[in-house]
Amino acid sequence: MKDVFTKINKQYQDKLPFVVYRKPGEDILKCLLQKNDVLHQMDSYDTSGFVFAPFDNKSKSILIPVKNSEHYQCALAKLVAPENIDSFRENRTVNDLSKQEHIKLVNNGIQEIKSGILKKVVLSRKEEVDFTNNNLLDVFSKLLNKYPNAFVYCWYHPKVGLWLGATPETLVETKEGSFHTMALAGTQPYIDTIDVQWGDKEKEEQAMVTDFVLKQLSSVIKNISSSERYTHKAGTLLHLRTDIQGGISNEMIPQFHNIINVLHPTPAVCGLPKDNAKSFILKEEGYDRKYYTGFLGEISFASNEEMQSNLYVNLRCMSISENKASIYVGGGITKDSIPELEWEETVRKTETMKNVLL
Repeated sequence: MKDVFTKINKQYQDKLPFVVYRKPGEDILKCLLQKNDVLHQMDSYDTSGFVFAPFDNKSKSILIPVKNSEHYQCALAKLVAPENIDSFRENRTVNDLSKQEHIKLVNNGIQEIKSGILKKVVLSRKEEVDFTNNNLLDVFSKLLNKYPNAFVYCWYHPKVGLWLGATPETLVETKEGSFHTMALAGTQPYIDTIDVQWGDKEKEEQAMVTDFVLKQLSSVIKNISSSERYTHKAGTLLHLRTDIQGGISNEMIPQFHNIINVLHPTPAVCGLPKDNAKSFILKEEGYDRKYYTGFLGEISFASNEEMQSNLYVNLRCMSISENKASIYVGGGITKDSIPELEWEETVRKTETMKNVLL
């Protein structure tokens, strides 16, 4: 693993693109090191590589192609767990202006819902904090240890920027003729148990996401089915989750972009109706989400003549530049949302990411 980290550090110092990542629940670290600094933009998803896609699907996705990269992998068994990073509690000095702006944004969203224009909308904000740790792989290692069941990554392109994250949400997984995704929504802090009660607001929000995904996929996926809703732990937070699966054949691979377009952006990161919610977000949020709530992962990787892809929604993430880390957080808004509580939810989410910046 030390050798892989050495290669990544050199790649970063040479200002060459790379991605290093670990899939949920696995102990294998993988990386792609692009051989030049070309920015590969893609319109379709038929080229093998690692895709990094923005929230706004009118913008192009970035690809680190397998054919133009060196690739390595190693076991993570020798990782040493860091000191207890859950103990971090920053001075809760709240930026009053940021709080007021977010509460106003949430109120505006609630009014759009009550007027019938929206059923749900996911509203977010960006918080900048000082970043003085010169070893970005130290931060990456903390993410690996803190979130064993998340997709953890560090992605860099000199013409785009540096991003790290640990996302709990699968967008698309295809393997051996099977298709898997999930409907994830609702948030509360994890306090010693996953046996918790959920409010009507969170249940309604998660049901909207599940219904949308099932309806949209029914026309393109065979034998689609879903699990019962259950509580899912992601680091220090809990969410409501439903697993959705079906069949996919090799003949459908050329149409894979249709499946992605049907799903992205999902109601879990955008809202319903999708087009109305997206328009509201782009107009009212007041900042560019860029790759937050986009998606990322392996696309069209070949395995035993089967094409497989593993894509994840880009949540619990940050971008880093010029000694500043920009942390991106948000939450789902329904007619029953309480703006002050929605603000507090975003504060909790920023703290989970700030923990790894120590």
